[in-house]
Amino acid sequence: GLPTFAGTSRQLPEKWSRDAWLVARLCEAGAITVGKTHMVEMAFGAVGINPNWDTPRNPWDDKVHRIPGGSSSGAGVSLWEGSALIALGSDTGGSIRIPAALTGTVGQRTTRGRWPTEGVVPLSHTFDTVGALTRNVEDYVYFFGCVDPQWGAPQDLLERLAATELKSVRMALPQCGIWDDCEVDIVDRLNSVISDLSGHIRNLVEIDGGLLDDAFELSLGRRAIASTECRAFLESELPEWPDILHPIVRTRIQQGLRPDDPEYRAALADHRRMANEAHNLFDDADILLLPGNIISPPPVTELADLDRYGEANAAILRPTYPISVLGLTAISIPVGIDGNGMPIGLQLVAPGGQDEALLAVALAVEREFGAATQSLGRPPAV
Repeated sequence: GLPTFAGTSRQLPEKWSRDAWLVARLCEAGAITVGKTHMVEMAFGAVGINPNWDTPRNPWDDKVHRIPGGSSSGAGVSLWEGSALIALGSDTGGSIRIPAALTGTVGQRTTRGRWPTEGVVPLSHTFDTVGALTRNVEDYVYFFGCVDPQWGAPQDLLERLAATELKSVRMALPQCGIWDDCEVDIVDRLNSVISDLSGHIRNLVEIDGGLLDDAFELSLGRRAIASTECRAFLESELPEWPDILHPIVRTRIQQGLRPDDPEYRAALADHRRMANEAHNLFDDADILLLPGNIISPPPVTELADLDRYGEANAAILRPTYPISVLGLTAISIPVGIDGNGMPIGLQLVAPGGQDEALLAVALAVEREFGAATQSLGRPPAV
């Protein structure tokens, strides 16, 4: 194990320094741990800013210090910088998919419960998952095959997934507020990619995506399940910690309710109801298509104000958090560059439990349209 700070200014108790389940699985497969990457305090933030340890620079802008996305803020950067081939992270509301989208890498939210979160400092026991970012889908499939208990050899998984052909896949575009909130140049690029993709698949349909908008409400204010569960963890395990957290994290955690609060219980009930309804999104589709990001990564200096930070954080979570609430699995893959020269991610979304089916489609898309270096080039700052 390695000393664990969870992005805070103080080392956590020794028990959190032991290898988590996912790290141990990788080490058993022969992986070499070269270090830890930066993260947001307590994984509680999608922007990627951390005043305690500094904020990694998004490598796609060599002149302006732009955010890398969070909470696994150093993960995507480390892949382009060359210090890692696999960058581990956790995904509660998007903390793997967001940095993947904003740095032009690949990252999946695995189905909740697919892999143990044992040994990981928790944010939300309702939504926490673990996974990784890689430079391309093929690398990710190798990673998945190495650590998943159902697969003994990554080559076996790769060969199975490679048999999937795009012409057999049904895809759907959910009509929802996520698209309405998306910046114009990002929408234009995604529409172009989806148009090209539609010519290679079985069919593409539009569906009602209102459930995705409803699910996003459970990330906001007093309805935010993660705030309540993170607050409860801190008060139980680390009661002195809230006082040392930076205001951009502390103020949002303090919005959390008590675990016995009726409003929290009602939010959990809404989460379960929505997750049970999510299968309806796939009545006519195998895969849903959504943006991985709806805004271009802003400069770090623009987010010093807490209100502006909050606006950016909510916008970055907008396309990813609903997937977590609905119990789905999703992967962000790089598909282009926006007007600021920053990456654009496309989210492929599948029903919970369909991780392999999702990866098969992502692999087929990558093999048809190319990996990041083909669709984006290389970042200028590395």
